[in-house]
Amino acid sequence: MGASDSGAFRKMLRKLTSDVDELDARDLAEDAEDSGAQKARDCACGEEIIMLGRIRSVELCPQSADATLRAELFDGTDGVTLVWMGRRRIPGIEAGKTMRVRGRLSVRDGQKVLYNPYYEICQAQ
Repeated sequence: MGASDSGAFRKMLRKLTSDVDELDARDLAEDAEDSGAQKARDCACGEEIIMLGRIRSVELCPQSADATLRAELFDGTDGVTLVWMGRRRIPGIEAGKTMRVRGRLSVRDGQKVLYNPYYEICQAQ
């Protein structure tokens, strides 16, 4: 068994014994890295970032007169909350969709947040 054979065997064994969520997170992180996007875990407050990830959840927060649409975007390394102020719905923004976002990262209550980010919904692969 050559070195490449043992590497392939280890990779196959890891896939068979890993948790599905762990594998999904690893695939998301690899896709983000391949696209040139930054990893959420490496981003700091105040930076202009580009991120690629999958929407985990979407919620409408009518806490005041102006509605706020929030979505959690996960890139395989960490989650970032996306906030669109004054929006009740954005077509295409729904759980399970993959998207690329760009904006200035903030931190609120210990959570990474992008307010009114530029976004692009990616086609399913």
